[in-house]
Amino acid sequence: MIDSEAAARDWIRAMPEGNAEAIERLEKLAAMLVEENAVQNLVSANSLDSLWQRHILDSAQLLTHVPRETSSPWLDLGTGAGFPGLVIAALRPKCEVVMVESRGMRIEWLNRVCEALDLPRAIVVGQRLEQIETRPFAVISARAFAPLDRLLKLSARFSTRDTLWLLPKGRSAAIELAALKNSVGAGFHVEPSLTDAEAGLIVGHLNAKGVKQ
Repeated sequence: MIDSEAAARDWIRAMPEGNAEAIERLEKLAAMLVEENAVQNLVSANSLDSLWQRHILDSAQLLTHVPRETSSPWLDLGTGAGFPGLVIAALRPKCEVVMVESRGMRIEWLNRVCEALDLPRAIVVGQRLEQIETRPFAVISARAFAPLDRLLKLSARFSTRDTLWLLPKGRSAAIELAALKNSVGAGFHVEPSLTDAEAGLIVGHLNAKGVKQ
């Protein structure tokens, strides 16, 4: 487990995507987040001392499960402060990352960061998920968006049998996955998190016919 800010930074630098330009974008993101957090509560104030570990690395680790040639388009649900969406976009700027967020102040924040980081392929959709036009995505992520069963019902229409789902679920990952009935969860499994020894990441492919909208 990565248990310090220095180790988190080193891990990200060692990624295939962790070049100087990407690290500069992430540094700018971190600085902007700290400043904006005094205006609106983007993340817990207590987590700012471990920002790289708790938020940036926690998002970046998703890329270890995504082949570089099949990473776009990417749909991030309930992006909030930009995790994991902004981190993914900063590390893979050529990837189309669509970030869904319905809260006005956060929409403005996300757009401001995308401009500051020069991320033209990072798109902020300021609507509720139910209002967004259906289209297929290669990857779907969601961090603290909704309980697993509800999340799948709301967003299955964006998924094909090839869509990779990456769902950081903290310490409830195994419990939420076990609660899924019939074949819906058959294509999912839990991977350990790099940032919390007790947390998990739900990874896999959805049996689209198994989810009733």
